[in-house]
Amino acid sequence: MTKNTNKKDKKTDSISRRDFLNGCAISAVAGTAISPMEAIAQGLVDQNAIPLGYYPPSLQGLRGSHEGSFEVAHSFRDGQTWQAVDTGEQEFDLVVVGGGISGLSAAYFFRKQHGPESRILILDNHDDFGGHAKRNELWHEGRMYLVNGGTLNVEAPSQYSTVSAGLLWELGIDRTRYFEKNRDMFSYYRDLGLRSSMFFDEETFGADKLVVGYGASSIRESITKSPLSDKAKRDVMRLYETKENYFPGLSAEETRSRLCNMSYHDYLVNIVQVDPIVVKLFQSSFHGSLVVGPDAIPSIYFRDNGFPGFAGLTIEDLPRNLLAHEPGGQHGRENAERASEGDPDMYFPDGNATITRLLVRSLIPSSIPGHDMDDVVTASLNYQQLDKNGNSCRIRLNSFVNDVRHVNDNQVVTSYVRDNQAYSVRSKNVVLACWNTVIPYICHEISDTQKEALSYGVKSPLMYCGVLVSNWMPFMDAGISAVTAPGKTFSRTSLQAALAMGDYKTNRDPRDPLVVRMSAYFDAPDRGLNRREQHLVGRTDMLNSSFDEFEFMIRDKLSRILSPHGFDDEKDILGITVNRWPHGYSYSYNPLSDSEEWAYSTTNTRPCVVGRQRYGRIAIANCDASASPHTDGSINEAYRAVNELLESS
Repeated sequence: MTKNTNKKDKKTDSISRRDFLNGCAISAVAGTAISPMEAIAQGLVDQNAIPLGYYPPSLQGLRGSHEGSFEVAHSFRDGQTWQAVDTGEQEFDLVVVGGGISGLSAAYFFRKQHGPESRILILDNHDDFGGHAKRNELWHEGRMYLVNGGTLNVEAPSQYSTVSAGLLWELGIDRTRYFEKNRDMFSYYRDLGLRSSMFFDEETFGADKLVVGYGASSIRESITKSPLSDKAKRDVMRLYETKENYFPGLSAEETRSRLCNMSYHDYLVNIVQVDPIVVKLFQSSFHGSLVVGPDAIPSIYFRDNGFPGFAGLTIEDLPRNLLAHEPGGQHGRENAERASEGDPDMYFPDGNATITRLLVRSLIPSSIPGHDMDDVVTASLNYQQLDKNGNSCRIRLNSFVNDVRHVNDNQVVTSYVRDNQAYSVRSKNVVLACWNTVIPYICHEISDTQKEALSYGVKSPLMYCGVLVSNWMPFMDAGISAVTAPGKTFSRTSLQAALAMGDYKTNRDPRDPLVVRMSAYFDAPDRGLNRREQHLVGRTDMLNSSFDEFEFMIRDKLSRILSPHGFDDEKDILGITVNRWPHGYSYSYNPLSDSEEWAYSTTNTRPCVVGRQRYGRIAIANCDASASPHTDGSINEAYRAVNELLESS
């Protein structure tokens, strides 16, 4: 991570008091002075009851994988054991481990096929459901401002499978109505004259410089305004304009093979021979999907996604629909192409938390009022209904599963730790909708081969942050709506999308408050590390950093970009929520680090396929099982897992 220790520390007491740095702020809705877990620990409420005032979406400070959500995992990884006590509850038809999109979808599909009276228990280690699809509410003067805490959007929904598209429709997500109400969502800021831009930071590029419209105007015009040296600027222009074939004599197939086995960094520096600083322009190009830079991504990915330097090569395009049936298409290429052809992504004000809330409404109707995608946006969820006696479906939060095993051919016992006490429940079936890497530690029955496959992928470390600002006039003055900062940890900053859903509408007056979205990706470039190794290093960097440090980085970046345009972080920032995801995006295969066959085909030898095999009455459903971080992957895998269980009954 880049830390600018020479800049003024902009952290203020007002925000530290308001945010409660450990993510246990008093919510605008809650009105309680102690955290939910403290209430349980003090014995003020029943172990399964959710206390009044419990409302995690409005907590600020450090969220995502918050304190209390991962310590149990680390302890049993290190050998700690617990003696579980049976809760005494009647046998469940299904226990789901993990309350993210996949886990909630599994419960939905199971009940749909098994009947509405099916007894289902969903266990989740976090203080809120949703997995990575978290909802953040920031409040100011009685008004709610929403932002995604994790999973952002529905990408290229027309390529969704019948299963995943059908689920969204059944939940009340109407694409036609959505786009009718949000016709100008993608053009609103552009119509105001605001542009995407690039921020060159002093530590990486030698000077702080905001280049407005970088990429929107000609590359020659954009790069001329940058602080790069004259030589580096010439190299950039050569890179974009060259028609040279750097692999003369190689066939199209041989050229593709070379690019599959060479990073974009090595291609640019060693083959095209540009100044190494030029590579930094592309450091964040794949942050939103692969969370690493050009030194850990094969050149072929850059070529197939339209990046410069390949115009003179003898090479053929990939088949138009290669792996289009896979979640996310071929590494997002299909999504990008379809979006440009009139199949835009869907964005909800709280990201894909809208989907998880709709799933919870379907499973536990008493938990949230309403009937469609519009009214769920502003509805307040009644958390006391989630784990209520008498509900056929129950969601039990703050419960970390530590053991899953068969008692016999017809019954599985699942143990979980809550408030340092282990409990157990019995069920006919179990769906493990948690991370693949956790499963070998909690399900000892599966084979070593399957455990090895489950452990293969390393999830990407990243953060999604919501910063509520009192106004966005500085963005107007600067002429920007989004900024890429390839040299900074927080490499992407943008104004909240101009959305209207039900009673929720994004403020369109720049004098009014708005949420600024900031994304941070923890890679470890220029160390000779592959993608998986960089994820491990980045995760350590993330976990070793405090909220104070993240807050400083947020304030520092916004100030350096916007202070020339009237921004004052001490008075303009009203709230900050940092969603830390040390185990973020699911690992997807690429030919630089993995088998080319795994990257470009659906062979059953892929670790995700080997790892997701059903074992007795235990099935596996998660994004990891599809080797894709996309929402449709989560839904598809849930459907597969439930069908495997039903077929085995």
